[in-house]
Amino acid sequence: MARCNHAVIDRSPVKPVRQSIFDLPDNLVRKRDPALVGYDEQHFSAIRASIEKSRSDTASRLDTAQKSSGRMGQEVMERDFEIHRLGARLRSLRRYGVDLCLGRIVTADAAEPVYIGRLGLLGTHGEQLLVDWRSPAAEPFFGATHADPMGLTSRRRYRWTNGLVTDYWDEVFDLAQLSADGALDDQSAFIASLGAARSPRMRDVLGTVQADQDAIIRADARGALVVDGGPGTGKTVVALHRTAYLLYAQSRLGHNRGGVLFVGPHDPYLAYVSDVLPSLGEDSVQTCTLRDLVAEGTNAVEETDPVVAQLESTVEMHSAIEAAVAFYEQPPTRNMIVETEWGELTLTPADWIEAFAAPDPGTPHNEAREQIWDLLLTILTDRYAGDNPEDVRNSLQRNADLRKELDSSWTIIDAADLLSDLWSVPAYLRRCAPWLGLEEIGALQRPDPTRWTVADLPLLDAARMRLGDPEHARRTRRRELAAAHERARMDRVVDELMASDDDEMMAAQFRQDGIRDALVDRAGLEEVPSDPLAGPFAHVVVDEAQELTDAQWQMVLRRCPSGSFTIVGDRAQARRGFAESWGERLERVGIDRVEIATLGVNYRTPREVMAEAEPVIRAVLADANVPVSIRSSGVPVEHGDTADLPRILDRWLRTDSDGIACVIGDLSFPASERIRSLTPQLTKGLEFDLVVLVEPDSFGSGVAGAVDRYVAMTRATGRLVVLTDHGVAASSTSSRA
Repeated sequence: MARCNHAVIDRSPVKPVRQSIFDLPDNLVRKRDPALVGYDEQHFSAIRASIEKSRSDTASRLDTAQKSSGRMGQEVMERDFEIHRLGARLRSLRRYGVDLCLGRIVTADAAEPVYIGRLGLLGTHGEQLLVDWRSPAAEPFFGATHADPMGLTSRRRYRWTNGLVTDYWDEVFDLAQLSADGALDDQSAFIASLGAARSPRMRDVLGTVQADQDAIIRADARGALVVDGGPGTGKTVVALHRTAYLLYAQSRLGHNRGGVLFVGPHDPYLAYVSDVLPSLGEDSVQTCTLRDLVAEGTNAVEETDPVVAQLESTVEMHSAIEAAVAFYEQPPTRNMIVETEWGELTLTPADWIEAFAAPDPGTPHNEAREQIWDLLLTILTDRYAGDNPEDVRNSLQRNADLRKELDSSWTIIDAADLLSDLWSVPAYLRRCAPWLGLEEIGALQRPDPTRWTVADLPLLDAARMRLGDPEHARRTRRRELAAAHERARMDRVVDELMASDDDEMMAAQFRQDGIRDALVDRAGLEEVPSDPLAGPFAHVVVDEAQELTDAQWQMVLRRCPSGSFTIVGDRAQARRGFAESWGERLERVGIDRVEIATLGVNYRTPREVMAEAEPVIRAVLADANVPVSIRSSGVPVEHGDTADLPRILDRWLRTDSDGIACVIGDLSFPASERIRSLTPQLTKGLEFDLVVLVEPDSFGSGVAGAVDRYVAMTRATGRLVVLTDHGVAASSTSSRA
């Protein structure tokens, strides 16, 4: 392990500090002993001073970078990257004070503790005050266990509240040190944190990441890593912290190589976790749901016909999109005579085939059009044997008949139009998907083909990726004309400067094309619209991945050609069922390099709740990965009548001043600041102090109904209440699937 040099910090007997960082309650008075916290106090003072200086220095460097102007493309990119890096660091330094520090470790071969922080931090003399939590030197802080102490003799974790330490815990790994000074508790920092009240946003848990979670966070990013775990095992914590770790530890996944995309299950989930990555110093990650990947996703409705949903969920339907696009790529089969002022020129079917093959593989259909047009003009111009070939080419460029012929054989088309034609013209669908039966083709037809469903979104995405921007050609021509006009204007300016300047060296520099191009003002040129979610990304994280259909997986794969994924999910929480293994599922959709990491400890859900939830899921999935709860709330699951709902919530609000409750199954119940009202599906990835299930039998039957009940029950971190019209007994609720 790297050793940290603290020699410049005064380690003489404890000196008074301007304000104690430790604000411990009276029942923890023994932890105030200067012998326990005096060393920390001095180190925290040094951290405070360093943070103040770092804020000032970083702000100054950021201001300098923002005022600088890169002259060439690479310089501009490097400047923008530095601005982004400095901005992110400054936001982290302003977000936190001394509570940047997570804890400290002591190793057998080091005389002084090593302090672990959210960021690395140097002191005024270059000493290491904080080691970044993602660095190899910090790994033992998270990974050490009594079975494998990783060289540690002790570890201390802090609980911070409003910038002050309100508790801390020491763990001793070397039995010979048990008699040494230390604040030893009968519960760890992590276990203590589990009972804390929930809030509308995910709590900061970096300081209490466990060894099994940390091993996954730091795992290699080559291929696909599946994080399989039941409710409460910290899958989402792992996914978010792994994202931050990869951006730090593997710079090739950062801005230079496409960055990271984080895909969550729904908007409430994204809102819940929205603070986590910024708190880890990462705000460049693109976060979204599958709906967000397609513009039509905003207003898409659920597909109610199970036959249609199943047909659209397959990878096979994507070949129908390819066939539908190919319908608009038909080269003429007869000679075409093209008339010009200098005579007639002939285009043969072979010429068209050659031109249609010109675009590079993977070029979107609409964007390939201009490459085809350019080659057609070249073929015809080369065929002209006279003088002034450029005049001939310019004439051909304006030839309406030639452009019309290209329009009819390589037609510009919009993705939404392509798919709506499939859903409204049976003969077209039959041509593009010949494996479909007549009944299936009829089922896919609809009165309003543009009333998009969630099942349509993968096909719309496939069509848009295959087709590209229908305005590409016109936009390109407008930009070229505007750029040519601007270059001509700058040529006149340069000519005037050269005419008025006797300096031959200056004149020679102005004649260089690079100088002329650099002087062109591109601010007024039309911007090409970009989709920040289109990729390609260097790494993609997918949470609640068990719900993705094969077609939806294609949306994800298209955005990550490197095949580097973190796939987080639980087979037992798949509403459509998940009878196969992760390896089988992923191989089928096109992911062949797969590693599986399993989380089996439930840190969130009390044993009392899991005792009722486990039989619900076992009834439909006998081999479900049901995790073992490590904590008990001491509060049994409560059953009652639906009429009791207002009374139960009123009582909870009176007796619990903090925390969040959720009513699941009664959307008519009005949500408030501390009480949510959600469907079972929208609770995935969330957690609440109190969960009230209303008529869980109404969630449905079969696998989907059982999964919804299981998911809803396991959102509870404290109490679970199950309400039915007649207050059904606990045994009947827990056994019904």
